[in-house]
Amino acid sequence: MERRWFVLLAIVAGFGIHACAQLPPDLAKFGGWTALIDGESGLENWTRVGDANWRAEDGAIVAYRGKGGYLVSKGEYKDFQLRAEFWADPTTNSGIFFRVTNPKRIGADNAYEMNISDRAPDPKYGTGAIVKYAKVAQPPKAGGKWNTVEITAKGQQLVVVLNGVETVNIQHAKFARGALALEYGTVAKNVEGGPIKFRKVQVRPIEEPAKPVSGGGSASR
Repeated sequence: MERRWFVLLAIVAGFGIHACAQLPPDLAKFGGWTALIDGESGLENWTRVGDANWRAEDGAIVAYRGKGGYLVSKGEYKDFQLRAEFWADPTTNSGIFFRVTNPKRIGADNAYEMNISDRAPDPKYGTGAIVKYAKVAQPPKAGGKWNTVEITAKGQQLVVVLNGVETVNIQHAKFARGALALEYGTVAKNVEGGPIKFRKVQVRPIEEPAKPVSGGGSASR
């Protein structure tokens, strides 16, 4: 009798693990985080803009060909934390855009861009900087390896932590809300940039604390 129960519990447990493994990334929420890319899964959570050849390949979402393009999130975010893992070639021109106000025309004039570019024309706006708005004193190099980045946007405060090192911490109020976007860019006119890969992109909204309700009683005499 005990053996039957053991076998039955093992079957039920195995079914539960299999079912959890099949959850799509947009439903895979853990600790308040939502996975938008998880390995090769997640392209369905983004809208393609441009002609970059985004695809699932080698355990990641990859682009390495085209005249430039973006993956734009289907949701918008105001205050949030984002964390991602990315691999960039030394010649890659890429970035993570946030608070994108015009998903059809993405750029530093209508969004914040955490740059991924070891060969940026102005090195101080290279990898780890926010293009046009926050320079990096000693630009780190991301080429040829996997990197981790955390971006926090809370009100006017924007913070970037790259590979455990804070590269940006500024107050800026130009863009308050918008989509996220992952870029594959060219390095010059009709010259393709190196490959960019993302294998884990997660986002978590930052909720405003509830305001205390003031009492409505009359003052004592």
